[in-house]
Amino acid sequence: MNERLILVLDEGTTSTRAMLFAPDGRRLGMAQADLSQYYPQPGWVEHDAAEIWDKTLACARDMVMRAGGADRIAAIGITNQRETVVAWDRRTGQPLAPAIVWQDRRTAGHCAVLRDAGEEEAIQRRTGLVLDPYFSATKMRWLLDHAPAVAEAGSALAFGTIESWLMWKLTGGLHVSDASNASRTQLMALDGTDWDQGLCDLFGVPPHALPQIVDNVGAFAETRAEWFGQPIAIRGLMGDQQAATIGQGCLTPGSAKATLGTGAFVLAPMGSTVPVSRHRLLGTLLCRLPGETNYALEGSVFVAGSLIQWLRDELRLIATAEESETLARSVPDSGGIAMLPALAGLGAPHWRPDATGMIRGLTLGTRRGHIVRAALESLSHQLHDLAGAFGSDGMPWQGLCIDGGMSANDWIAQDLADILGVPVDRPADVETTARGAAMLAAVGAGLFPSLAAAAGGMGAARRRFTPALPDDTRDERLRRWHALLAST
Repeated sequence: MNERLILVLDEGTTSTRAMLFAPDGRRLGMAQADLSQYYPQPGWVEHDAAEIWDKTLACARDMVMRAGGADRIAAIGITNQRETVVAWDRRTGQPLAPAIVWQDRRTAGHCAVLRDAGEEEAIQRRTGLVLDPYFSATKMRWLLDHAPAVAEAGSALAFGTIESWLMWKLTGGLHVSDASNASRTQLMALDGTDWDQGLCDLFGVPPHALPQIVDNVGAFAETRAEWFGQPIAIRGLMGDQQAATIGQGCLTPGSAKATLGTGAFVLAPMGSTVPVSRHRLLGTLLCRLPGETNYALEGSVFVAGSLIQWLRDELRLIATAEESETLARSVPDSGGIAMLPALAGLGAPHWRPDATGMIRGLTLGTRRGHIVRAALESLSHQLHDLAGAFGSDGMPWQGLCIDGGMSANDWIAQDLADILGVPVDRPADVETTARGAAMLAAVGAGLFPSLAAAAGGMGAARRRFTPALPDDTRDERLRRWHALLAST
């Protein structure tokens, strides 16, 4: 076998992974390591950036060895959890504070102050994003205000999202961020190409600490020889949700994808049109190539797979994530149970950082299966709300492509089709985030002339789920859901 391979580093919220892809899209191997999440206070979520680097490097070395050495790797593509902020010292390359994760809600007060000052409309018009702790800018300001080492770093301070942190470590000091990740910080105007001085001033973030913004495909750099025995070119960078959209082949208006991971994220491509939502959705940069920028409309659900993890690890209602499907099928319905999974607030289109979780309808007849089924049903209910907002913004879903860990659950895939009332397609390989990063790196390495060509050459077969739930059953479930929402 003489073909050169693509190595993808996929840094998620609960694990980091390295994967090998062949140029025809076959996934040849994966190494994975769990990441620790820390919850020092209610609403706070942190990572150890040093752990992220150490485990990412270990997984990458495993895959390079499996490939047969660094010379077998044509290029590296990196994809990552977005909005999470790392602060480090340029002189030492060491983190200055725990990384603040995208789920973290500690800056809700700062967002409220800006909202009360009348800043939200202008911020959304310029960035496509609502005022919410989800995004990076208020996280950076919090670190400057509350982490002494960050405040004292001065000109040595480096801020970055996770791809920026990994690039620094891999290359030995290159400080860059790709346009898709930069668009999620609230410090870059959606139609701009660099950090916006007015936004930096508004949020109180010094531009000197920020990375250079680069395209999603390019000859960025090579890794230090010491990591893999010899340098490997890094040719693709993209935030995870945009990468999943690319990996699904959703490149043109009219398509939509939902990644069901720790959270659930829906993107609908809009071409070169800068998106404007009137229904509390997000405008985001999908992909920036030399001379070409494409955008998407996005809706974000904060709790999806993390709800299953919570049922397993905290409530111990299930022993494994896979058991959730068995329990959901063990009962004919949820037994009247409705669950609001607002364990990290509510995302789009509600944007309620203050909301907390709720379970309604418990009786002495309630069994484990009812509660677990209600938890799974809550995902479909949240995506139904998102579908309504997309339709109101002129982007109705004709169908939905799903991926991510939760999409492997056949019950969930069918329930989404039933509640949304549209066909749901799932690829045979649900690792489309990594596949999208592989496509970017393959284009950057010259293996394909364009993303469209890479999507055609590296795509995966699909399975379709079609709606089958009676209308009256669907309507009753949604009635209970909306009544629960109204009570929060």
